[in-house]
Amino acid sequence: MKKRVSIIALFVSCFAICLAASTDLNGKWKGILKFGDMELPLTYTFQVEGESLSGVVTSDQGDLPIADGKIKGSDFTFSLDIGGNVMPHAGKFYGDSTIITSEFNGMKTHLKLTRAQ
Repeated sequence: MKKRVSIIALFVSCFAICLAASTDLNGKWKGILKFGDMELPLTYTFQVEGESLSGVVTSDQGDLPIADGKIKGSDFTFSLDIGGNVMPHAGKFYGDSTIITSEFNGMKTHLKLTRAQ
């Protein structure tokens, strides 16, 4: 009986931690995407509801809505439509930072985001 209670407690704790991690992704995050010598400041605004991720990516060139967003624990995916080209993104939430990997026209990018103040 003790073992069963311990397993249930462990499961509930893991679920709570995963839920807390995905909830903490909510809000604004900033980073700078680098292309050779060019730098593009970006702001990601994430909204998490259950396992659904939505929001917008903002740059000096305008806003792009996040589409097909999903989150499970600290891992998440979404896509952006850039001029009719769908750009898939995969990310990992680390609490104080987020890393996003994407690929566009054969070029892979990695972007570190930190919470906007």
